[in-house]
Amino acid sequence: MATIKDVAREAKVSIATVSRVINQDDKVRDKTREHVLAVMKALGYQVNVNARALSTQKTSTLGLVVPDISDPFFACLAKGVDSIARQHQSQVLLCTAQNSSDSEQQAIDSLLQRRCDGIILYCTHLADSALIDIVQRYSNVVVVARNIPEIAENCIYLDDELGGQLAAENLLTLGHRRFASIMSELPIQDPKHRLSGFKAVLDKQALTLNAEQVTYGAPDQLGGEQAVNTLLKNQQVFTALFAYNDAMAIGAISALEEAGFKVPNDISVIGFDDIYLAHYSRPKLTTLHYPVEAIAKHAAMLAINKHSQLDKTAHSHRYQPTLVERQSTACAPTTAAKQSLNENQVERQN
Repeated sequence: MATIKDVAREAKVSIATVSRVINQDDKVRDKTREHVLAVMKALGYQVNVNARALSTQKTSTLGLVVPDISDPFFACLAKGVDSIARQHQSQVLLCTAQNSSDSEQQAIDSLLQRRCDGIILYCTHLADSALIDIVQRYSNVVVVARNIPEIAENCIYLDDELGGQLAAENLLTLGHRRFASIMSELPIQDPKHRLSGFKAVLDKQALTLNAEQVTYGAPDQLGGEQAVNTLLKNQQVFTALFAYNDAMAIGAISALEEAGFKVPNDISVIGFDDIYLAHYSRPKLTTLHYPVEAIAKHAAMLAINKHSQLDKTAHSHRYQPTLVERQSTACAPTTAAKQSLNENQVERQN
């Protein structure tokens, strides 16, 4: 492989000049830059990123840890981080960490060892105390979807409780009075806060959502399908269903349709996240929009210490969801229809 010395000799310039071209130094004349770049291309020269990192103390990399890249939500998160990385001539090192705090810690350690210029974490299993310790030792680490007071300046999150409130208010406006909910079984803040917000609005209307009306499952289509089947098996009667996320909502709609119910004529379903599949599901899914790409870009900017470029009057570490009404929700069934629905639900469980 060609070396920087080979490039300098062939281009008839100093090694220092080649180095300045590689590091995009503005002091290099355009004619010289073009000549050196042409020689580098002709020789097939590749920059030694490890050597450059030693000299500049920058690796031009952003680290990202997510639970599962196959989930459209996390793919959108990665897209947002990548767009900021490209603007700063950096690459994203992606690590997936599923189902355990150990795997998340290993992923983080791997990125720290590679001396990434910044690291964005979406962790579902690591305790707050572990994340606090990491951020206090490495200030360029940003935590997404967690609100930890001790490291508040390094946390960017969504107001999940507000999302639950908006979902309940929408369903109440449509006349629903009998509810059920399917939530993620993961031990994280999101499902607790979303369900808490939902219940708070119902409580104000003297309506309840008891333990039997809430089931838990994996935060994917299969989990949503299984959770709804559990509700039906336990003979829960409801006209509106609040799902933890869109994937679970889509799985729930499939299960309800297979059980003979029409969505939204018999049962309204509302999701959360507003992933691209929400627009293409049948019926199109009513949901809470999660500005994940905007959050990802904000997190990336903070992680690479570019937060000074942000308009702080326009950006907060807390983002708000917004309701997107589509076709999976409708007015509650009439009294006669409710009676038919009740009989139909009970009959299908016998």
